[in-house]
Parts: sequence; C-alpha cells; structure tokens
Amino acid sequence: MIHFSLHCDDDHEFEGWFRSNDDFDAQVEKQLVSCPVCGSDKVGKALMAPSVATGRQKEKIAIAMSKMASELREMAKKVRENSDYVGSDFAEQARKIHFGEAEQRGIYGEATRDEVEALVDDGVDVMPLPVFPDDHN
Repeated sequence: MIHFSLHCDDDHEFEGWFRSNDDFDAQVEKQLVSCPVCGSDKVGKALMAPSVATGRQKEKIAIAMSKMASELREMAKKVRENSDYVGSDFAEQARKIHFGEAEQRGIYGEATRDEVEALVDDGVDVMPLPVFPDDHN
C-alpha cells in the first residue's frame, strides 16, 4: 500500500491509501476518488517529502494497518448483517433499485469489473466489500 497526500481543486487536503501509483491514476481517471470535504473528483497528489521508515515508524504503520483491517472487517460484517445477499445478480439488482424498479434496500453480492464499471457509468453508487479469509456469506 502507498500513502498519498491529496488535494482537490478547492485546495482541501486529505490522505488516501492505494495499491500502487497506477492504481491511484486509474481510480482518479474513473472519478472514483473524491474530496471528503466538498465531494470534488478533481483530485491530485500533493507534494510529499520522501521518508525512510525507522523501526518505530514501521511499528506504528503495522499498528495502523491492523486497526484499519479491523475497522474494514467490522464494516463488512455490518453490511452483511444489514443487507440482502444477491450473489451474481448484484449488478442487475443494484440497477433495478437505482432506477426504482425494485424495493429500496441494501444489497451485496458479486460483480465483474465490467459490470461495476457499467454501474458507475449509470450513476449507481457501488463500493467493493472487503473479503477476509475467515469471512462467510
């Protein structure tokens, strides 16, 4: 994971974690990164001073990553407990809910990358749900 200091076109500063520089660029191109203050999707990387992680810094990073994983695990658990599992019908069901053709409710399931991109193109809000080794549907 790479940590970036980011800014929007209104000069709000915030941070983000990405798998790689290419991952950041791809998400920005698809307008998947937005400012948490104003919602702008005109986001860029701020200048950052290079840093060398010391043993203590590595320990802090490991603790922060563990905390983040724990929070993601809890969030995913709550989504699963409070949403309907629709399996591979996720894209179809999400689109029907978005366009008012089905009951408004929380759902989760599986979708291909192409299906997710098509949902985003249609204005459907979707978010990947992390899966951990000990997760069960």
